[in-house]
Amino acid sequence: MTSPEQRMADLLKTFGEPTASTAYLLCDRHPADAVAFTLVGKDLTGHDMTFGELRDRSARMAGALADLGVGVGDRVATLMGKSAELLVVTLAIWRLGAVQVPLFTAFAPPAIALRITGNGTKVMITDADQRPKLDPESGSAADRSWRIVTTGPVEGDDLGFAELEAGGAPQAEPVALGGDATIVELFTSGTAGTPKAVPIPLRAVAGFTMYQEFGLEQRPEDVFWNAADPGWAYGLYYAIIGPLALGQRSLLFNSLFSAESTWAVLSRYGVTNFAAGPTVYRKLRGSDLPVPAGLRLRCCSAAGEPLPPDVVEWARETLGVPVRDHYGSTELGMAITHAWHPDLRTDIKPGSMGRPMPGWEVKVLREDTNSAEARTDVPGRVVIDIAASPLMWFQGYREAPEQTAEKFSPDGRWFYTGDTAARDEDGDLFFSGRGDDVILMAGYRIGPFEVESVLLEHPAVAEAAAVGVPHEEYGEVVEAFVVLRPGTEPGDALAAELQRLVRERFAKHAYPRAVHFVAELPKTSSGKTQRFLLRPQASSGRGR
Repeated sequence: MTSPEQRMADLLKTFGEPTASTAYLLCDRHPADAVAFTLVGKDLTGHDMTFGELRDRSARMAGALADLGVGVGDRVATLMGKSAELLVVTLAIWRLGAVQVPLFTAFAPPAIALRITGNGTKVMITDADQRPKLDPESGSAADRSWRIVTTGPVEGDDLGFAELEAGGAPQAEPVALGGDATIVELFTSGTAGTPKAVPIPLRAVAGFTMYQEFGLEQRPEDVFWNAADPGWAYGLYYAIIGPLALGQRSLLFNSLFSAESTWAVLSRYGVTNFAAGPTVYRKLRGSDLPVPAGLRLRCCSAAGEPLPPDVVEWARETLGVPVRDHYGSTELGMAITHAWHPDLRTDIKPGSMGRPMPGWEVKVLREDTNSAEARTDVPGRVVIDIAASPLMWFQGYREAPEQTAEKFSPDGRWFYTGDTAARDEDGDLFFSGRGDDVILMAGYRIGPFEVESVLLEHPAVAEAAAVGVPHEEYGEVVEAFVVLRPGTEPGDALAAELQRLVRERFAKHAYPRAVHFVAELPKTSSGKTQRFLLRPQASSGRGR
């Protein structure tokens, strides 16, 4: 039997070779008749897409994109749901040696424009229901330099997805650029500034595959479903890339979440291996719907926010298996897990996020030093020992040297995750908090900076701070603290106006559930807002 360490060495070689080809490794090398994805529609009907179909369709789309001038290193943005078209165009981008820029479909126009302006985006692929967000009157760039391809009716100078695919001359061979080539540019949440672009190289797939195989323990016979959105890291890495790398079938359900539909998919398709954010499990637990009889669940996993111990026990009693917690980030993938694979599986400790995966050396440093580790059971800074972590792939944000420098120790030894945790005597890690103020709502990472930036667009707002506060259903929700300009009166109408502004200018899910009007914001001597001092006021309902 191959050990995790030997498997890791093989994967690093496969995905790191100078001649490695993304499309070949994630598609073409797999049997043509093997099912790559079962695509489930809103009506719960399913369609199997084989690797052969995915290869042929993506080759035609690659030819069409090449005719539009897309080549090695060019950015192609995707504003799409979990559909066959998303899979086809993603593989097509990789066939050309181009770079996919995934966009979350809940983003408002300004948030979309921020992520595709100035990075060389040549083509935007969008679903029909997302297309209005790209119009100038919606807040998108009026002088865009990219072509728009839509899966719906074609208007103006847009191009039709189906027509492009049908008319494209199939690309003969996929481009091979090697393990250091960037295949995806995914943006962080913008916690301490403008969202930063994370270039993801092909060799990172070695780590994604390790987690898929040992953390989630996806087996060939599994019916695997990761319900996370591919516009974010957990969905992109482990609902799309990981299953493709393994050559094993995965479900994609192209619908918004509801407890009813989730139970239906789990039951109808006999899901055996399920991954989702803790909010999904909380909503399933909180629904009045009966649990379907005959569920076949073998593994349940969660990531994206802390997992409450009571959810673990509910799953054990209701689903027949506990939910195992996993920890990672956009810059790492999953590095700490309650792994399912027998070679790595340990007993679940309430509140623990598990132990480091093979390939990751994780330390907990004291807050006041870069050399000494924190004592057992004492929270400290979670860092990655770069030299001792062969799966480490992140080297820096695109065109952001200052922000990159903040993530690494001066001597280059440590990567700062920005989180704090405590380690017990067995090596299990217990999440304590986030140093970067990211807000984790229903598994979505919300950067306070973007919420604050929108609030500051309002003429009445002088200063703003967004914080996350605990919420029984969503894990956390956003609340805002606002300092008004002189002569402006606070009130419910203004609070509602600010909430609506965030919904329209950033994202519907990220609007502040409460707006607290305050005289001033707490600051450090250097002028940085101390959000941690605001959270107790929000949680206790003080403020407005």
